[in-house]
Amino acid sequence: MKIDSLETLLIHEMKDLYSAETQIEKALPKMEEAASSEELKAAFREHLEETKGQIKRLEEIFEHMRYAPTGEHCEGCEGLIKEGEEIIESIDKGDVRDAGLIGAAQRVEHYEMAGYGTAVAFARKLGHDKIADILTKTLEEEGKTDRILSRLAESEVNVEAMATA
Repeated sequence: MKIDSLETLLIHEMKDLYSAETQIEKALPKMEEAASSEELKAAFREHLEETKGQIKRLEEIFEHMRYAPTGEHCEGCEGLIKEGEEIIESIDKGDVRDAGLIGAAQRVEHYEMAGYGTAVAFARKLGHDKIADILTKTLEEEGKTDRILSRLAESEVNVEAMATA
């Protein structure tokens, strides 16, 4: 698709987000399996369910706009997921790996928040307020997940990882 307007740039951004979300949907069960902390496992499990809903919302937006959600591959998210896989491969299961998993997950969340924030701004500027509202809901969920991961890191995981010698 040739990007020649803010409208096509919005479509491109949402296709990139759709690709990111589908990659994340596949990565989260691996992260859950790799985690030791039951609370971290639960956070990954809960975010997987949220991610499925986020994918569905994007599909509904694309259907409304008469575009297919596919056609883009999010290289940025792919790289961030690969970094998470490297943590799984290079750190033994335990508190230190959990700390690394949280960091990797937060990088993904921040990437998504940047993308959704951009898409919201484009949609609002184009007068697509309903679409912007839907995207804002996802943006808020991503922020909530980031805060949950920060709380977990600060109150439990990083403290336990410090005790590992």
